[in-house]
Parts: sequence; structure tokens; C-alpha cells
Amino acid sequence: MKKIDLSDLPQIEKLLEEPALKRYFHLLSRPLVAGIASKKVNDIRGRVKNGETLPGKQGILKEIESILRDKARKRVTRVINATGIVLHTNMGRAPIPGDVWKASSGVNTGFSNLELDLESGKRGKRNGLIPELLSLLVGSEDALVVNNNAAAVFLLLAVFAGGREVIVSRGEQVQIGGGFRIPEILALSGARLVEVGTTNVTRISDYSRAMSTETAMVLVVHNSNFRIRGFTESPPLKDLAATLPEGIILAVDQGSGTTTEEIPGEVKAGLYLRRGAHLVSFSGDKILGGPQAGLIAGRKDLIGSLSRHPLMRVFRPGKAIYSLLEEFLVRKLNGRTGYAEQVISTPQEELKKRGRKVLRGLDPAKLSLVPAAMAAGGGSAPDESFPSVAIELDLPGKPEDILAVLRRFDPPIIGRIHAGRVRLDLAAVDPGELGYLRSALEVVMNLSDKRA
Repeated sequence: MKKIDLSDLPQIEKLLEEPALKRYFHLLSRPLVAGIASKKVNDIRGRVKNGETLPGKQGILKEIESILRDKARKRVTRVINATGIVLHTNMGRAPIPGDVWKASSGVNTGFSNLELDLESGKRGKRNGLIPELLSLLVGSEDALVVNNNAAAVFLLLAVFAGGREVIVSRGEQVQIGGGFRIPEILALSGARLVEVGTTNVTRISDYSRAMSTETAMVLVVHNSNFRIRGFTESPPLKDLAATLPEGIILAVDQGSGTTTEEIPGEVKAGLYLRRGAHLVSFSGDKILGGPQAGLIAGRKDLIGSLSRHPLMRVFRPGKAIYSLLEEFLVRKLNGRTGYAEQVISTPQEELKKRGRKVLRGLDPAKLSLVPAAMAAGGGSAPDESFPSVAIELDLPGKPEDILAVLRRFDPPIIGRIHAGRVRLDLAAVDPGELGYLRSALEVVMNLSDKRA
């Protein structure tokens, strides 16, 4: 049997000198590119031993580059949100305002007083002004910040109800995106779930009958991503608070992050507190419009217990979140409108104006402006839609294939399919991205013409 000569396989170091691979160093790092190239060359070696023809150097480079291209697309990257879902969880929810990012850069690119008391020169608390700012925003006695709202709910359950009972209405035992289930979080925290009421009806008497000496908390949960319609009943929070014996905590997982905003279907965090809740938790990157964080506001003694618990060290954020949130809250208290509230209140005529700017001079038989409906997203206002405007593509080919082409742009454009056609909703497309969107549509139409 003739021995296969593999001496023509290029050395990895030689391949790494090729511009086609070197250009991925800044995206993936030289070691990762080297590892992918080595694995591919070994794969080719095995194929040749099994009788395949040894590809030339350019063929090998193309195979490696194809893998590198796919790998680079896995990086976290900016995208253009043309889905009509404003706070799209898969796309990072609310964008951090540019002035907030810029103002916080110095804290994050140098040293800071994150846990340093500048007066005494000794170790301080990792709080900054956030407790004061957040308390002012929602009208609470105190507040704290953790990594996200899931961590906030887990923390308050573990600290105040570990080994004891928590009463939750059957209509509020929700699952939200990513598999976050209220019953499972309760179990993980060490709390014991006590279910009351039915899916659609829960009354004060249901809560009262379930209370015992083992009851530590009543948890009211935001109906994220869904609404129950028709024959439904749930007690007003104020009435529920009035029936609770002393020592039982009334906590609300408000979720949506609505504080000062007027969002249909959403109750503000501060209103829950004024109606009798002892603690309320919510997200920082939803309706509020800040960075990802879990915010807990309420009674000072309860917040103090949460802050001192060992789990707080597990859930506390780093300097990036503290500095961004602090800067954001200052602007919020000075009247800054949250991102979602800005977008959903954009007049349709303004969106039409932006759409006409994109489509000016392009084939109206293939691209047209159509009325659309946007959603707040992020589990907020699930039963509400808001008027919007979208660009509809009437092109040959499957709409899924057109969306795939749009996702291959840099930055990718993320649209949706409506009634069998691709739509690019303009609600969450930044005005500064309109020129890029127009250029991308020209490319897509040219590709479509070539395939037709």
C-alpha cells in the first residue's frame, strides 16, 4: 500500500502569517486562531489518510477562515433592533445612554472609591449614593442593588423565608424567559411554597386561611409576559396588607422597573410601597432604562438585614454597574425619560418621516412603509401595543432567508416576519442608523435581483 505523503500540509506558524487569518487576531486572539487552525489541519490530515485529496494552501485557508468567521459572529456585538420590541431581552433590553456611559468611563478605566471611605481612609460600603437616589425615586426608606431581579427575589426569599412558608397566588406562579420559575426559585431559596386561590381567582380569604405560625412572607408577583383575561379576581394590595398579622412580610416582585413612567398596565414600584408592601424588587434595565441590575426598595430595617446577609456578597454588582446606575439615577431624578418611554411615545408622523428618508429613491414596488405595532418588551405591559411604522420588504424568496441575509451585515439588522413578509420596524432604530439601514436594503435588493 502506497504511503500517503503529508509533507505538503502547511505549518501552523506559516498559516498564521497569512493576512486572511491575521485579521482575526483582534477579534478572537492569536491563541484562539492558532488553536482553530491546528484543529482544522489535523482534521484535513485525517481526511487525507482516509483517501481524500489534499487541498491546496488556499483551500485550507478558506476552510479555516470559514470557521473563524462563524466564531467571530458569536462575540457580543451591536445590532440594529428592527423587531418592534423595544426592550428586547435577547438584545440587551434598554441601551445605556451615551452620556451616562461617557460620564462613568473614568471610574471604570482607573481606580475608584468603590469600597473606600474618603473621609476616614478606611474600608467603606459598596453603596455610593444609590440607596439615597433610589429611595428618592420610589419613595422608600432604603434601597439596595444586586446583579438582577432574579437575584433580588432569591435574596429576599432566602433571608426572610428560608425554612419557612411563603404564600403565592396560583395565578402568579409564573415562568419568564430563560426558565425563571417562581416555584423553583422558592425551593432553591429554602422557602416552602404555599399555593392559594386558583389560576384566575384569588381572594383575601384564600390568603387568610393559608396563614400560620410558619408563614414568613406573602409574595405578589408581576404577571410578566402574559395577562389572564375574562373572569378574574385578585385582592387590592392595600386590602391584603391590612389583613397581614405583624411579622409577616409583604413583598412584591414588580419586575418591570416602572418608577416615574406612565406605562399602560404597569403599576409603579413606589405605589406598591404606598399601598402597604414592605419590599418591592424590580429590574434596572427594563422600563427604568439603566444597566442590568436588581433593585430592592422598602423598609429600612429589612433592607439592612438584606445588606448584611452573606448572600449579598454573592449577588453584589461590580464597579461598572454601580457607577452606571448611580450616574443614571442622578439624571433620572433630574427629569430624564427612560428609553422605553421615549420610544413608545414617538409620534407616528416622526416614524413615517424617518421611513421616507430611508426609502427615498428606492423601488416602491419592493419596499413600502406600513402601519405597525410595537411592544414594550422585557415582560413589561404584555397586554399593550403602541402605534409604529415599519418598512415592509416585498422580495422574491423565503422571508427567513432574507432575515438571515440581514443578520449577516455588520452590524446585523434584526427584523421580523409579518403575514409572510419581512418587516423592519422603525420604532427602536436609532435615527443615526437610518443611513446604514438604507445601504443594507440596497444590497438586499441587488442580491434579490440577481437571484430572480
